[in-house]
Amino acid sequence: MSFRLTFSPLALTAVLLISGCSILPESEPATLYRLPASDTSLAGSSGAVSIPLRLGIATPEAGHLLSSNRIVVYPQRNVVNVYEGSRWHENAPDMLQARLISGLQQRQLFTSVGSDRLPNDLLLLSELRHFQSEYDTNPPSINLQLDVQLVGAHDRQPIVAQSFATRAQASSVEIPDVVDAFGQASDVLTEQLAVWLLEQSSGL
Repeated sequence: MSFRLTFSPLALTAVLLISGCSILPESEPATLYRLPASDTSLAGSSGAVSIPLRLGIATPEAGHLLSSNRIVVYPQRNVVNVYEGSRWHENAPDMLQARLISGLQQRQLFTSVGSDRLPNDLLLLSELRHFQSEYDTNPPSINLQLDVQLVGAHDRQPIVAQSFATRAQASSVEIPDVVDAFGQASDVLTEQLAVWLLEQSSGL
């Protein structure tokens, strides 16, 4: 006489959990990227403080996908995707905020530059409209657009607004080269912002 063991789906699940096994495939951990070091050749310091005010930079607002740590890519027209297995080390708006603060600190345009959590006289609000790789060229190019508004720190009354946009082409389709292009585009945008702020200094 022989016996055949049978298990219900519920019992089989219990056995798998007890034994430490999983029927689900294990996902590979994502590779985390940060922006490369800034190109200091763009940070032409004036050597003296030009604007005797403290500037605060708020974290940029962004849509659902851009406000995450996903590296966004437009592989073809009207298609939005993200790079599989690769992510920013922090959410993109936080990463860009840190980049802008660092870049403007190097240029010494204000008495101090920091986050909006520190005491400030002026506040830079912004919205991140584009921060993605686009395959309109091969290798892909980076599309970066930031809409900014300078407001009074205490009354939040608008002073002046502007939109900045820049592009940088990657040297290859490899993720590290694409990340380098994100860094290049961020540096150019920081320089555009610095020049604009200096132009506004006469009215501040």
